[in-house]
Amino acid sequence: MRRGVGIGTAVVVGLLLAGCTDSGGPKPADPTVTVPTGPPAAAAAVLGPTGPSTAAPCRGTAIAVGADPQGVIDSSPAGTTYCFAPGVHRISRPIKPHDGDTFGGGSGAVLTGSVPLTGWAREGSNWVVRGVLPAAYQLKGQCEDNRTNPCQLGEQLFVAGVHLTRVMSLAELKPRTFFADYATNAVYVATDPAGRAAELSRTTTAFAGGAQRVTVTGLTIEHFASRAQGGALEAGPGWHVTGNEVRWNHAVGVMLIEADGAQVSRNTIADNGQLGLGQYQSAGVRITANLVTRNNTDGFWIADWESGGIKSTRSSGEISGNDVVANRGVGIWSDIAEYDRRISANRITRNAADGIRYEISYNGVIDQNVVEGNGFGTGRGSGGSLWDGGGINVNTSAGVQVRGNLVKDNRNGISIQSRTRGDGPRGRYVLSDVVVEGNLIVLGGPDASTGVVENKDSPTQSGAVTFRRNSYQLPSSTRFGYRGKSLTWPQWQEAGFDQDSVSS
Repeated sequence: MRRGVGIGTAVVVGLLLAGCTDSGGPKPADPTVTVPTGPPAAAAAVLGPTGPSTAAPCRGTAIAVGADPQGVIDSSPAGTTYCFAPGVHRISRPIKPHDGDTFGGGSGAVLTGSVPLTGWAREGSNWVVRGVLPAAYQLKGQCEDNRTNPCQLGEQLFVAGVHLTRVMSLAELKPRTFFADYATNAVYVATDPAGRAAELSRTTTAFAGGAQRVTVTGLTIEHFASRAQGGALEAGPGWHVTGNEVRWNHAVGVMLIEADGAQVSRNTIADNGQLGLGQYQSAGVRITANLVTRNNTDGFWIADWESGGIKSTRSSGEISGNDVVANRGVGIWSDIAEYDRRISANRITRNAADGIRYEISYNGVIDQNVVEGNGFGTGRGSGGSLWDGGGINVNTSAGVQVRGNLVKDNRNGISIQSRTRGDGPRGRYVLSDVVVEGNLIVLGGPDASTGVVENKDSPTQSGAVTFRRNSYQLPSSTRFGYRGKSLTWPQWQEAGFDQDSVSS
């Protein structure tokens, strides 16, 4: 066991020296934080069931399969409960609720934005159907393939329930792919779809915001051609989104837009094309106990464009107790003027980019999470340096506490970044008052690092970053990073960090 200054065992912080900062002297000790001897409680917690099976039975106005939901809603008063019958409901236009409405269903109630494709004809070695694509629309979004940009187009194709990958030319067509030629309004596949259901997503959104205090529960919402940054379910102020499965939609599964006070819980949000859950300009939101997994199926930029699990912007609130697993992007990402954000007791594992990224924001708490096996995705802009993060990444933010987390076997451990990022609503974005304490940090790979990196125009200011009371498990080859240099454990301590921490 290699230990920091003056420590014989992991003990209560009141007996420890206060952690030193970057040449700024000691900060006051918090007597409630200890050097950890084991993982946080979240490591042993079990999420439990999510999705429609967790919803209460629906009792209210029935919406039959084949009915137009909007027609039923428009003939009913605000605050009505609607129950979708079991079966597939093809939603041809976004549902616009009244204030206080509730929409339920239960096992077998499926809302889909797709249309069946029939009339396939053989053309050479391929099969084609014509006249099924929408008119041209504005494209946006950054794709992993930034040459042909396939992620910008919203329509998806499913054959026998299998999601086909879009290619951008007929020459690229092969089994399990499709090509949509918008110039000639034709869709091509390489394998005869005869005898198998083929469906093309067409409607952009199942539920559109605008009303307040709406509840959506017990539904499966799938195959919506949501545009980049748009949601298959778009929630507003005071909405409760609970016990649903939101899957295989093109962009965002659940999107909260100006949705102050919304609550999102016990949902399965999986296999969406860009992002599982998004939040924009929404204060006091609670996102709890959801399974968010395998999102970014349609090739959005993995390293740096709103792909992956959960992304929030200009918002506040709690993200706690979720399983955020195997998303092709960042696990949980707070970006641009977030304030009073708490990311707590989540299990964030095997995401392709950072586990947690807190970027150009203010006053955040990242505590008691399990962050394991993240950051190993490959592709445009990915890499192994501390600039690429891996476990927990705090980027040019102020007033951030990173405490009590298990950060294990990620591409890197904890990366603190100082960049030139301009001004925000609470002043210039700078790296300041960041405290990393009481974490168990396991750096398994020979190239994994923890530390502070900066660009030349934004040097880390004295006292801006404190590392203290952490416990490290380090292979001998693991490095720390500071001021452009790779440091050993003793050199890291000599630089003023982790004076009262332990390593082994």
